[in-house]
Amino acid sequence: MQKKTLTPILLAGIFFLMLGLSFAAVPLYDIFCKVTGFGGTTQISKEAPQIVLDQKVSVRFDTNVNKLPWNFKAKKNVLNVKIGQVNRIEFEVENYGNETTYGVAAFNVSPSSFGKYYSKLGCFCFEKQALKAGEKATYIMTFYLDPEMVNDPNTKNIKDVTMSYTFFSSDYYNQSKL
Repeated sequence: MQKKTLTPILLAGIFFLMLGLSFAAVPLYDIFCKVTGFGGTTQISKEAPQIVLDQKVSVRFDTNVNKLPWNFKAKKNVLNVKIGQVNRIEFEVENYGNETTYGVAAFNVSPSSFGKYYSKLGCFCFEKQALKAGEKATYIMTFYLDPEMVNDPNTKNIKDVTMSYTFFSSDYYNQSKL
């Protein structure tokens, strides 16, 4: 008799444990990616490095739009930057639609092993952006390449990196304004 009541309680406990773990998986994965640079996740920095190396890397900027009537492009497609030097890149965005639309920019860096050495000091990424019909805007990203990259066997010989941005439609933000 005791075994018959213990089994459903045990199964319910396992179910709720698995349910809790499934909700915790996304935040834990985000933390893992931010710490390790896994999957091309870049780093956020509060201050510039103290050293600038006399070694350059070409940073290419790829821009895309998903389900938005926007034109989105980098003012310069390639920057040749010194490792450790603070750089600034401007992006131009235009809403060619007939109404205000909302977007959020996501990014990744390739090769993915380079993500932990690409540090942003300021970025428009993951922030809600609203553009009225016909409106143009300029968004700025400030970044540097961490000098520690030259000590990593996976990144020390990298001379070319691609930073890819995609603006995604944000229906959530649009509905929250109604």
